[in-house]
Amino acid sequence: MSDNQTGPESYLELSAVSRYMKVEAIRGNKIWGKIYDPVPENMNELKRCFAQNGATVFFEKQGDGHLLTYGYYPQGKPVKLWVNLLLLVATILTTLFVGALHAGKDPFSDFRNIISGIPFSIGIIMILGSHELAHYLVARHYGVDVTPPYFLPVPHPMTGTMGAFIKIRSPVPSKTALVRVGVAGPLTGFLVAIPVTIIGLALSKVRLIPSDIPLLRLGSPLIFELISKVLHGAPPPGFDILLHPLAFAGWLGMFVTALNLLPVGQLDGGHIAYAVLGKRYRIFSVVVIVGLLGLGIFWMGWPFWAFIATILGLRHPPPLDNITPLDKVDFLLVLLALIILIVTFTPVPFPAAGF
Repeated sequence: MSDNQTGPESYLELSAVSRYMKVEAIRGNKIWGKIYDPVPENMNELKRCFAQNGATVFFEKQGDGHLLTYGYYPQGKPVKLWVNLLLLVATILTTLFVGALHAGKDPFSDFRNIISGIPFSIGIIMILGSHELAHYLVARHYGVDVTPPYFLPVPHPMTGTMGAFIKIRSPVPSKTALVRVGVAGPLTGFLVAIPVTIIGLALSKVRLIPSDIPLLRLGSPLIFELISKVLHGAPPPGFDILLHPLAFAGWLGMFVTALNLLPVGQLDGGHIAYAVLGKRYRIFSVVVIVGLLGLGIFWMGWPFWAFIATILGLRHPPPLDNITPLDKVDFLLVLLALIILIVTFTPVPFPAAGF
């Protein structure tokens, strides 16, 4: 054992730790050794010992042994729910205005036209809200301190919003929790986007498109294209599907789902990839960034998102338990997330458009 035992004695008797692991060295807030078998049960006891003294402990595999790193995490400040509600109301208003514009109405000349924006607003709020609410509920189930969803209203004439997010304010307990919290949002948002898309495309019309009228053209992900083919078949030459605002909300929900599932940074896909790859995640994330830069030959927005992901950080904070492997259910959820990414992703979401 190292003579530098300046670690847990300040708040925790070393004998309490030694009861559950063979301690080999202590430096600062790090304890090296080997947790006794059965490892899962003794890890739970160690968590309890540290928690009783107000500390949080991280577990990592180190060769044939284990590394414990402990620290203190201050309690998050109470959430001001009025802020969440204010942002939600503002997002409803901005999406109502944008939805009216998509419906061909001008709410600025006649405010009553804002009613035409209801289908788009309901569709996009339902998709984004269900996505973040699923994250919130699953995170709370695993004991993670998270905030309720914050919506982001923006006066963008195409979307009216930059999405929504929750803030994670405490470490995630395990790789399993990382996967399940990460998958919950995209899966739920995708399941809501499907009926929104079906109803929206059913309300859409196949029209003759004059060549001299500029229209926003969209790339179709596989699932959107499949639903479109089932409902409308292949439009004849010179014709195209004029999307109902609700159908555009469904398309936008699928686009946001694909973005969130990109396996990089602090995105949902990044959480899932880290849980699967561990220390190899850093190299993998660099490969993904290079891939996004390469996709810039199809759409200028991909390098932009690569930049945003890099700015937010390619390092991923570890879960408290970085030892216990994922189980079969976790890997099935990872596979499901991959399938959703494949069917919602399109290399060219906005042909002939910038960001």
